[in-house]
Amino acid sequence: MKRIHFTAEDLTRIRLSGTIGVAGETFDSVKLLKDRDVGLAFRRWHVSVRGRLGEQAGPLGALMPSRGSLVDMASLTGDTPSIDEAVDNLLTASRSLMRLELENIDFHPAHRSWARKLVDGDREARLQVAAALRACHHVTVAPYWTRVRSRLSEVRAAYGATMADGGVEKLLTTLGASVRWQPPVLEVVHARDADIHLNGRGLVIAPTMFSTQQVEVLQAPLDPARAPVLAIPVVSDALLDTALWGDAGEPAVPPVNDLLGRTRAAVLRATADGRGCSTTQLARRLNLAPATASHHTTVLRNARLITTRREGKVVMHSITGLGLAVLEQKLPFA
Repeated sequence: MKRIHFTAEDLTRIRLSGTIGVAGETFDSVKLLKDRDVGLAFRRWHVSVRGRLGEQAGPLGALMPSRGSLVDMASLTGDTPSIDEAVDNLLTASRSLMRLELENIDFHPAHRSWARKLVDGDREARLQVAAALRACHHVTVAPYWTRVRSRLSEVRAAYGATMADGGVEKLLTTLGASVRWQPPVLEVVHARDADIHLNGRGLVIAPTMFSTQQVEVLQAPLDPARAPVLAIPVVSDALLDTALWGDAGEPAVPPVNDLLGRTRAAVLRATADGRGCSTTQLARRLNLAPATASHHTTVLRNARLITTRREGKVVMHSITGLGLAVLEQKLPFA
């Protein structure tokens, strides 16, 4: 059991996120793929992707020993929905962070020498993890990422509606059977026992797609002032949705690319995240000049596919319901 201790200030600092990050989801998807009994909810996905990874998944598999702790990939890569940005974060993560994430993992004897190189900052070892992350993402997550992100955004919106209707404590009482609100403590069913004191940091609540085993509490080991993330699985056999996985195989070029153009469609996808995306982030993720990114957001905003808001000095863009419908091909293009 993990017990999260709240103060009155923490209750005012609960925030909602749309994702734990694409790299965290990718890591969890590979872990799920290794499970022979994935349950009905993921059976169609499992059939579609199994056998397509092979040796390219090796470095990620090495980070998943059969017992004990696993690496927190979200800690190493951040909560970005961009696999390119996630890989950049991994490659530039500090040696101290890498050491903290790996030091308690019980690696298989065959992987210990390689893991030591990874901890010691060996560039080649880190590049191998990055390549595996990209390869696995391409197979297990990328073909479904638009629909996955849409589902996570729907769950986040439902959390927000619950909080708006009944307050923070109403939200904390409706997070699932494995989470119980016993004021001022949130009890989370977990294999490991721990007490987590928020001490004014607040809590981020994020739905997650491929982590089906249990609710997780993710913390930044080198930033004790950062709010922990409560990662809550949103798919179960009880909520079976075969439409989520669609057709198997290589991701096709979406019709929305033809409608909007490849770059503008990419800008729209980048805003389909519960947190939104700034102009600077769009430019960096899509390798665009800031002026070009700003032009595309203006066109999308004028078409009511995104909304724009200012947070201090930063301009943030978020997809609208109409934009999401276009992205998911729920509207006719003629």
